[in-house]
Amino acid sequence: MPTPPASTRSSLAQRVRGHARSRWPVLEEVTVRFRGQFAYLDAHLPDGEIMPLCRLRYGGSASSWGFAIYLASRDGYQDSTLPTGHTAGSPEDALDCACGLYLNDPTAWTDQAPAK
Repeated sequence: MPTPPASTRSSLAQRVRGHARSRWPVLEEVTVRFRGQFAYLDAHLPDGEIMPLCRLRYGGSASSWGFAIYLASRDGYQDSTLPTGHTAGSPEDALDCACGLYLNDPTAWTDQAPAK
């Protein structure tokens, strides 16, 4: 179980925040927290609510991370498949998948148009 080095943790957080600002402007912020090999992405909504989105698993590459969606019904994370059909992908793909689901915007899986 490799853990991401500090440089990878920093670049992941920057990539996720940058993508969230451009693709998901309805969100106040997306935060990333780390525990071992995992990175947890949380959305901060304008009303102050914090919504867990997904968990990324570091496997040794800064460009491809394992993906698990947050399931409120289980109050936990479930390994999942991205819209690409893969169980690992870019952090941006993972963010789009989770936000598309939780913000009810299926265009996240079909195009790169900004959320309305």
